[in-house]
Amino acid sequence: MPAMDARRARLWWQKWRWYERSSLPWNRARIHWELAEREAFARWPIHGNVLEALRDGRLEIGAGTLLEPNVWITAPAPARVRIGEGTFLNIGVMVAATALVEIGSHCMLANGCFVTDGNHRFDDPARPVTWQGFTSKGPTRIGDNVWCGANVVVTSGVTIGDRCVIGANSVVTTGIPAGSIAAGAPARVLRTIEFAPACPSLRSPLH
Repeated sequence: MPAMDARRARLWWQKWRWYERSSLPWNRARIHWELAEREAFARWPIHGNVLEALRDGRLEIGAGTLLEPNVWITAPAPARVRIGEGTFLNIGVMVAATALVEIGSHCMLANGCFVTDGNHRFDDPARPVTWQGFTSKGPTRIGDNVWCGANVVVTSGVTIGDRCVIGANSVVTTGIPAGSIAAGAPARVLRTIEFAPACPSLRSPLH
């Protein structure tokens, strides 16, 4: 094993500061401050370039949104992530944007969900897979009031309509119409949701 020298020590330190930047005490305080200004909250730890994206305006988080421990949001500039109000990202949810990922208001993403607008390239035999970058089929969008069960994967270019339910362990590779229950790998629509009649007390006085 080669001996530690100044070059290796400096490289290790640079990598440590990069990968652990969200856990540095001053950055942790800044992240909480940025979220407090937006009336959102995160339970620690949180991963990814969250502070940078919040400060750049590329990460938008609505009021009342909660990020449970080990949520990972990565959006290298100029990528953007938009999360609406009152949305709940449970433990271990990852959101990865190469251009744009949108998650609506009052959504629930259960443990281990993964939402992305990118795909790893693997088609260049002359380069390691880890050096090949990403491709994309376009923005990925999840509408309002969507519930994704545990370990759901939502892939590049997909739109999930409002008030859908996606079954646990599903892989969503094509669009899902609003008001649908879908499941499977790849996910398929199983049926349309039969919504309950509106409660009279919740109706507008104009109706």
